[in-house]
Amino acid sequence: MTVKVAVIYYSSTGNVHALAQAVADGAVLAGAEVRLRRVAELAPDSAIDANPLWRRHADAATAIAQASIEDLAWADAFAFGTPTRFGTPAAQLKQFIDQAGGLWQEGKLANKPVTAFTSAYNRHGGSEATILSLGNVFYHWGALIVPPGFTDPAVYAAGGNPYGTSSVTSLSTGDGPDAAALEAARYQGQRLARITIRLLEGSRLTDAAAGDGNGRETLAGTTSQTA
Repeated sequence: MTVKVAVIYYSSTGNVHALAQAVADGAVLAGAEVRLRRVAELAPDSAIDANPLWRRHADAATAIAQASIEDLAWADAFAFGTPTRFGTPAAQLKQFIDQAGGLWQEGKLANKPVTAFTSAYNRHGGSEATILSLGNVFYHWGALIVPPGFTDPAVYAAGGNPYGTSSVTSLSTGDGPDAAALEAARYQGQRLARITIRLLEGSRLTDAAAGDGNGRETLAGTTSQTA
């Protein structure tokens, strides 16, 4: 079956964009239909122009469609990417997430698998904290967090972050994620899509069984024992 995955991210100089593209590629390899979407830039032109790498990516990023709340409603699963900002997500991604209140109230974000990835300029720059911070959002949504865990050699090769793919980028050269990080991101996208397929297939089987009179029901007034 085909599942729908929204890969939504913010990237200033292109590093998280590269990871997002790899996550999207992995999900496609697993059979998913993917929307790769960037969130809106909030920084002023003066700040962007002060960093040539930021300006270069900002200009190139116009080729990527901008994320909308409809993308969340459309998707069966989400992958969110952000650079780390003092151990928390970038304001641009947070501003997008803050618009999802309506969908949350309607229960349209619940029970959907979700994963996250990030990038920093040094290995201990807050990557794990950033992903865990996003987890607080997912708990409120009632989403189903799908971390890469230590479930594939690609995770170890990329530095062993079980929370989500994280890359280290050179501040001086601007070099993006290395091959190991991109492979880990592809694996993370595959894992998200495959688990989403299993969940949706299982849900359809359960619904079919209930329709045939084979579903299990809890009878009103029945007392169950617990240990």
